[in-house]
Amino acid sequence: MTVTLIIIALTSVISLMALYLTPRLQDWGMLRPYRTLRKKSWHELMTSGFLHANFPHLLVNMFVLFFFGMELERTLGPVHMVTVYLSGILISSLPTLVKFRDDPTYATIGASGAVGSVLFAFIFIFPTENLYLIFFPVAIPAWLFAMLYLGYSIYESNRRRGKINHEAHIAGSLWGVIYMIFFVPNSLDHILTIFGLL
Repeated sequence: MTVTLIIIALTSVISLMALYLTPRLQDWGMLRPYRTLRKKSWHELMTSGFLHANFPHLLVNMFVLFFFGMELERTLGPVHMVTVYLSGILISSLPTLVKFRDDPTYATIGASGAVGSVLFAFIFIFPTENLYLIFFPVAIPAWLFAMLYLGYSIYESNRRRGKINHEAHIAGSLWGVIYMIFFVPNSLDHILTIFGLL
């Protein structure tokens, strides 16, 4: 079994248990920045990435992780795959921790930040690959999708509306690129060559 499938299986089991069998697990594991800082419950920075708000939330994240995680694992190997994913959970939690540190009502869960790390690491390797969105079956170059996604996330983050953690999306996505540049040899040369800059 691949690392990607193990992560999907583990996340699915934990998320479904918290949703339908042990609700206290949901409250214990979610990231509540106000609580995290005052009670030193640092585990929330990681455990929140293995929990989801509902089944569709889990399904979408694991669906995206399956397609891009499997390809990333084939390209870079299982060690890089699991490292970028787990570090993505942690890194994507940090802006949320800072931004909502004084809001006792704020809480967040989900693997979206880590999935974004995997997705953007994939885009860094294959920037000219065509991506197809589920509800928009038109080919979009991966690099263009990345720019649109980040632009939308930044815009929505500044609006501060809704319950979607756009800060985690932004941080996770950027981390995927940073990870590639600093921890995967020759990746910067690779991207510069693709765009004819080297």
